[in-house]
Amino acid sequence: MDAVQLDGLDPPAENGNVSQSEPHKRLSQVDTVVLPFLGGFGRYQRRLVALTWIPAFLISFIQFSDHFLLGQPDRKCVRPDQNRTSSGRDIFDLIATGNAAESSNVTACVCSEWWFELQSGLQQNVVTKWTLVCDGEWKVHIAKFSLLVGSIFGYLLMGAMADWLGRIPVLLVSVLSVLVFGLAVAFSVDMAMFSTLRFFEGFCLAAIRLSLYVLRIELCLPAWRFSMTMIASLIIVSGQLLMPGLAALCRDWQILQIVIIAPFVLMLPYVWMFPESLRWLLVTQHYQRAKRQIALYLLREDDDDEDDDDGFAELETELQQKPKTYCVTQLTGTRNLWKNTVVLCVNSLTGYGIHHCFARSVLEGSASHLHYYALAAIAIASCLVLFPVVAGFGRRGGLLTFMIITALASLLQLGLLNRTCVYSSIVSLVTVLRDTLNQRFSYAFSIIGMFSSHAVSTLSIFYCAEITPTVIRGGGVGLVLASAGFGMLTAPLMELHNQKGFFLHHVILTCCTLLCIICIPLLPETAGQPLPETIAEGEGLLRRPILPGEQHHLLARTEVREYSRVQDTPLHQVVNPGNGSVPSNSTANGVRTS
Repeated sequence: MDAVQLDGLDPPAENGNVSQSEPHKRLSQVDTVVLPFLGGFGRYQRRLVALTWIPAFLISFIQFSDHFLLGQPDRKCVRPDQNRTSSGRDIFDLIATGNAAESSNVTACVCSEWWFELQSGLQQNVVTKWTLVCDGEWKVHIAKFSLLVGSIFGYLLMGAMADWLGRIPVLLVSVLSVLVFGLAVAFSVDMAMFSTLRFFEGFCLAAIRLSLYVLRIELCLPAWRFSMTMIASLIIVSGQLLMPGLAALCRDWQILQIVIIAPFVLMLPYVWMFPESLRWLLVTQHYQRAKRQIALYLLREDDDDEDDDDGFAELETELQQKPKTYCVTQLTGTRNLWKNTVVLCVNSLTGYGIHHCFARSVLEGSASHLHYYALAAIAIASCLVLFPVVAGFGRRGGLLTFMIITALASLLQLGLLNRTCVYSSIVSLVTVLRDTLNQRFSYAFSIIGMFSSHAVSTLSIFYCAEITPTVIRGGGVGLVLASAGFGMLTAPLMELHNQKGFFLHHVILTCCTLLCIICIPLLPETAGQPLPETIAEGEGLLRRPILPGEQHHLLARTEVREYSRVQDTPLHQVVNPGNGSVPSNSTANGVRTS
């Protein structure tokens, strides 16, 4: 077979001759040159994307297992503790200081034997096995902390490792580890062992989710990226819907833990079935492995048995290049990329954090299946509405739309809560009717807020994966997912403090939504654009105007460069690695399209 040339990349020069770019520059343009040459989003790529959907069920089972393993049961004291009835002085002191509610809790907890009834479908869970009620209830919140904190560390550390070693090695090690720690959780002998193992289980689960997310993004062409990611999100919510039935079949928390962990064995063959990301191999100059990868792509896409080892002239000239390594800490040396990442991290944290505030207003601590399914239905509706909104407004416009809805719902709900607190001391029929109406409006705004905040958090993660360049995409996505984990931590944190300071917590997150509304228009639009491969390309992603007339008031990019003196930055190298001239349609906000 003759040597294959990856044509269609070099634009004509001003003198009419075709400029010859460096081979590694041609190979780094995966979306515009390499993948179209390999058949685009063909059958082989579609099969690989489908393989990333299958573990989504397993990830969702562990992600929502807290509702079943650590759910608080209905309880009743069967045998009061006669040895603790002498604590009446403590109860009297609580009543005298005005803490009547705490005094009633102390009275109810004077018990030596309990009767429990779970609403989650299980006959026994962690709480009922070790009697984690009253004085021991704080251990339940620590167990919820441990899974989330482990996930945060997993996103941060394993994201950086995915950029250094590759996506597949991180995936393989994480699958092996989650099997070990996940099965060990089922055989915990006390709550300390359970919480510790859950930390490592969350660490490994985060690495699996991150590596699959990045692989899925890097497999797809621009027209398919968003739809393939949203299908994976819908599969995760489907796993949430199946979890109550699975719990009802298992009946015991240990059996349930084994059932949701054991299927990860099916992911072990991924090390042979799933190839390394071709984008990552080309951009980090692993050209020997990339050559074998391209040959595999052509073999799977074509029906003939031609030998493709003779071609790939660009690869042949670059085989002696040494691989390069990158780290997410290189974000600190950029001008624009780190700002975009910070904005999306704050969006993700705010979306997940305020989602709990809305959910608490609706659930009020309930663990019934009706409320559980209501949350899943809201998540499904959010994912479905994301399709037309993002298709019509783009990534930036869709994110801004949902953030505005979240802020409005939060502000209106805070206003209703404040009115309820003000008028609750007035005993009259009008006040009771007003409070009832306010409560119903509060429920409505909470449902709208959960709907929009779920969309904000989902779109923020996807947006960051498109903005972050391939060389540090694992670390960048890890940062935004870790920020989402911090937002999720607000739920057990509020429960640990018995919801004290909840109103102030809600106010702070509402202020964050307003801050995000200001910052989102500064992000670049990535819809239909190739993924940035290098840090320089990611730095070159600049904001495009939202309003049509805004374009005419912008400085030309040459004037901006002279003003800000960025000749030595990666942005200047992206604009023109040669003599410094810029295209005539370039502006400070990107390329003029009209």
